[in-house]
Amino acid sequence: MPSFNQSIFRPTIFFLSGIPGFETYHAWIFIPFCCLYVVAISGNAMILFIIITESSLHEPMYYFLSMLSFTDLGLCLSTLVTMVGIFWFNTREISFDACVGQMFFIHGFTLMESSVLPAMAFDCYIAICNPLRYATILTNSRIIKVGFAIVVRGTTALVPLLLLLKRLSFCGSRVLHHSYCFHPDVMKLSWTVTKINSAFRLAIVISTAALDSILILLSYVLIIHSMLSIASSEEQKKAFGTCVSHISAVAIFYIPIISLSLVHRLGKHAPPLVHTLIANIYMLIPPVMNPIIYSVKTKQIRKAMFKIFLSKLI
Repeated sequence: MPSFNQSIFRPTIFFLSGIPGFETYHAWIFIPFCCLYVVAISGNAMILFIIITESSLHEPMYYFLSMLSFTDLGLCLSTLVTMVGIFWFNTREISFDACVGQMFFIHGFTLMESSVLPAMAFDCYIAICNPLRYATILTNSRIIKVGFAIVVRGTTALVPLLLLLKRLSFCGSRVLHHSYCFHPDVMKLSWTVTKINSAFRLAIVISTAALDSILILLSYVLIIHSMLSIASSEEQKKAFGTCVSHISAVAIFYIPIISLSLVHRLGKHAPPLVHTLIANIYMLIPPVMNPIIYSVKTKQIRKAMFKIFLSKLI
C-alpha cells in the first residue's frame, strides 16, 4: 500500500482498486471480465454495423437502437484501459486530470443511455397507439434532432459538475473503491465542504434519470391503456412483443444504477468487495445484455446477422 502525504493538497495521483483481498489472482479474475468486454464490444459494434449497412433497417426503431448500442460501446471503452491496467499489469495509478476525463465519458454515456430509453419508449408508444402516423411523426430529421439533443444533454450537464470537483482539496487517502473513476467515490475523499457538489449532482439526477423514468412510465401507462382497448388477444400479444426488448433494456439499466447509488449512500460499512462487484455489474451488464436481448427478440436484427454470417462463410 502506498504511503500517503497527510497534508492538504490537490492530488496529482489517485489509486484505483481491483478486487480487495484477491490481488494475487487478478490476472485470472480478469478472464471472465475480459470475456464480458469482448461480448459487449463485439455485440454492440455488430448491431451498429448491421443497422448502418442494411437499408431495410433504416427505420426509427433501429436508429434508436443504434444510439443505445453507441452509448453502450462508449461506456465499455471508457473503463477498458484502467481495468486492463489494474488486473493484468497492476497499474493502479491514475492522474487527477485523467480521472476527471474518465468520469466525463463514463457519466456522459450513462446520461446519454438514460436519454435514449425514453426516446425508445416514445417510439413504442407511437408504433402501438398511432401506427398510421408513425412515419410522419418520427421523420429522419426529427430523429437527428433527438440524437443531437441526447448528446448535448449528456455532455453539457457534466461540465459544471466536473469543474466544481476540480476546485475541491483532498487529504489523507487517495484510494478509490472502484476500478474506474466514479464521481461520488472521488468526492468522498475530499476534506472540503461538498454541499454545492452534492446539490448540483442531485439536480442532474432529478433532471435526467428521474425525469426519464417518469417519461418511460407515462409512455407505458398510455401503451397499456391502448393495448386494453384492442379486442383481439393476438394483436395484444403482438403489441406486447414490441415492448419486451425495451422493457428488458430499461430493467438492466436502472436496477444496477439504483443498486450502486444505494450502496454508496447506505452501504458505508459494507465490505469493499461489495462496492467493487456492484460497480463492475453497473458498468458491464447493460452493454453485455442489450445486444443479446435485441438479437434474440428482434427478428430483423437476427435475419441480418444470419445474412452477414452466411455471406462470410460463402
